[in-house]
Amino acid sequence: MKKKLIIIGGIIAAIIICLIAFYFAGTGATTKKSEPVTFTIRAGESKSQIISHLKDAKLIKSKYSAFVYLIVHNKRNIQAGTYYFNRNMSLKEVIDSLNVGKTNKLAKTISVTFVEGKTVLDYADVITENFGYKPDEIKAVLEDEAFIKELIKQYWFLDDVVLKDGIYYALEGYLFPDTYEFYEDASIQDIIIRMLANMEDKLAPYKDEIEKSGYTAHEILTMASIIEKESVKKDDRAKVSQVIYKRLDINMALGMDVTTYYAAHKSLKENLTSVDLNSNSPYNTRNINLIGLPIGPICNVGLESIDAALHPSDTNYLYFYADLETQKVYFAETQAEFLKFKKEIGG
Repeated sequence: MKKKLIIIGGIIAAIIICLIAFYFAGTGATTKKSEPVTFTIRAGESKSQIISHLKDAKLIKSKYSAFVYLIVHNKRNIQAGTYYFNRNMSLKEVIDSLNVGKTNKLAKTISVTFVEGKTVLDYADVITENFGYKPDEIKAVLEDEAFIKELIKQYWFLDDVVLKDGIYYALEGYLFPDTYEFYEDASIQDIIIRMLANMEDKLAPYKDEIEKSGYTAHEILTMASIIEKESVKKDDRAKVSQVIYKRLDINMALGMDVTTYYAAHKSLKENLTSVDLNSNSPYNTRNINLIGLPIGPICNVGLESIDAALHPSDTNYLYFYADLETQKVYFAETQAEFLKFKKEIGG
């Protein structure tokens, strides 16, 4: 009998230990990344509903841990209202704020749009315009090697190649263009991390494809950035992608002007000089000695261009001519066809 009691006692103790461990496992933040979240509790909502909504909003890890925390710490006075949280907050911080009605009404948010096809320097201008940070402050963060190395540890699609000599900005091509809701006092680091987290979400469905493609995430985003700058329509993007793959397959220089513009720090409205076209920049694919992809992305890309980089069209084009004014792209299988398009359209 005594032996049975010892066994039962041991089982109960083990269960208690497991429950305690499970509780503490669910008390931490859902992520280390800074990501502002607006959360609203309506009058009349039950604690069960509120906790379920917190879990759905990814503000807590475990509904069980939340219930236990409410009971153990006697947090019964959850108040209705709109709260401004961050997903890197702990369970304690979230529940305690709800219990005292700490809605942070003074914490205002703003909506900021980053357009696809733009560079990180273009995005820096958007950040300056909306948050007031000086360009030099933003540039310092973009060039902060310690910060970049921490990001590399956090995101599977980032690796040390972004710190390679010759790359202008490590995060070029990695900041996903979208409309975001930020706190007015968001730091430059917060903004960058939020955009990287969005890129992670967008790339997640493609992760297996990227790993099986024979190309790295960096190379896929580099292709996508060329596609983004050269074409607008979905069908054209897939065809531009096919031209890139075909030229890579036969070891032919890509010869794409958009890379040369980026290499020369020029906008597409400016003229390229012979010096630009023949430069030895690792971005300049017009230089016939540069076989393969440029050293990195030349702009930040939307989902259509990422998809096109992984799903080229089933065509046999080797050339294309992009009319920047009409945004129409003309494709050709031979150089003669290409030169004809260039003469008729480009003059």
